[in-house]
Amino acid sequence: MTTTKDYVKWFRNSAPYINAHRGKTFVLVISGEAIAHDNFANIIHDIALLNSLGVKLVLVHGARPQIEERTALRNVDSRFNNDIRITDAETLECVKDAAGSLRAHIEALLTMGLANSPMHGSQIRVCSGNFVIAKPIGVQDGVDFEHTGKVRRIDKQSIQTQLENNAIVLLSSIGYSPTGEIFNLSMEDVATQAAITLKADKLIALTDRDGLFDEQNQLIQNCEVSTIKNLLVQSTDCHPKKLLSAIVHSGENGVNRCHCVSYIDDGALLQELFTRDGAGTLIAQDYYELLRPASIDDVGGILELIEPLEAEGILVKRSRELLENEIHQFTVVERDGMVVACAALYPFPESNSGEIACLVTHPDYRGEDRGERLLNALEAEATKKQLSTVFVLTTQTAHWFQEQGFIETKQDQLPEQKQKLYNLQRNSKVFVKTV
Repeated sequence: MTTTKDYVKWFRNSAPYINAHRGKTFVLVISGEAIAHDNFANIIHDIALLNSLGVKLVLVHGARPQIEERTALRNVDSRFNNDIRITDAETLECVKDAAGSLRAHIEALLTMGLANSPMHGSQIRVCSGNFVIAKPIGVQDGVDFEHTGKVRRIDKQSIQTQLENNAIVLLSSIGYSPTGEIFNLSMEDVATQAAITLKADKLIALTDRDGLFDEQNQLIQNCEVSTIKNLLVQSTDCHPKKLLSAIVHSGENGVNRCHCVSYIDDGALLQELFTRDGAGTLIAQDYYELLRPASIDDVGGILELIEPLEAEGILVKRSRELLENEIHQFTVVERDGMVVACAALYPFPESNSGEIACLVTHPDYRGEDRGERLLNALEAEATKKQLSTVFVLTTQTAHWFQEQGFIETKQDQLPEQKQKLYNLQRNSKVFVKTV
């Protein structure tokens, strides 16, 4: 019974994400290693589920290990320069063989519809074609890359037509030139250019790790593109530089969200997309606004933000003197020297919890996730302070906090010190969230 209830709860909690993703365009980057892994059959089932939920999918697959297998069987030497394969005529035959075989394999898996299987009744249409127009890399530093190329352009209109017809578009890491030539391309190049051209909502890379990791080998759950730039500078083997470069280039050219998710962990893709905590790394575009701890110089700006809401009775009134004394509890979002949003975290260490208060965004700057950014920052701060929960008291924004994962609770669940300060006349609702 408990298992059934947990499933129902999870399914209900996933509803906001189902609605948010419907009609959006996702570009999935699937390496040859991912296709060869035993878990790939489960990934195919998850891709089919995304399609059934109305997500527009473009799958970009690589083939490096499969190409290596074929060059070894044919005794063809694999040559690389700066980690780029030099594709001569013999190698190109191996590339075409590997890409064609993988394309047929993926199409076959996506066509499955056996009874009692996750894909029963799915009837997915998969579309492949000459959607990637390529050009040769040419000669670089005296090295002729021959049939190795790079993306010249993506046939946006043809791909969008297929997506509008609810088909999954499958792109291989090969491209075609107007002169009738075939070029071996980088999987990351194809995925990046496709995501940018299609103005995709997400670029999702399936990797052999849970996500991206920092210098302390800790999983990075959320970050901005600038963090990935720093990872690129570091000399490390755990993060393929091609993948990091693809994320940076995509994020700097209009792709709002990039994800790195494990292809080894069964269900990681769904967990990343349909749960609040996710299962990998989410990379957002850099914000040109500054989110930072508040200083005494911000008191005036914060007062301008909160005074109108205090006058309406939405916020408890704070004097300038009180705000000056508590300024170290505040975090602000600054835009061109102006404080456009603020929030505060008041720790209650004795109860291992913290109160999030005074979360306000300027009326001219609402609707662009600034509140979510502040909330995420304060939740991260609460975790650093080793607090297990955060709570809010609100009279008019209950729904917003529920959307952010807060659950309504009773007044007597507040820390004892906070209960003594509770204003019965305001009759604020109490919401709590585990961090």
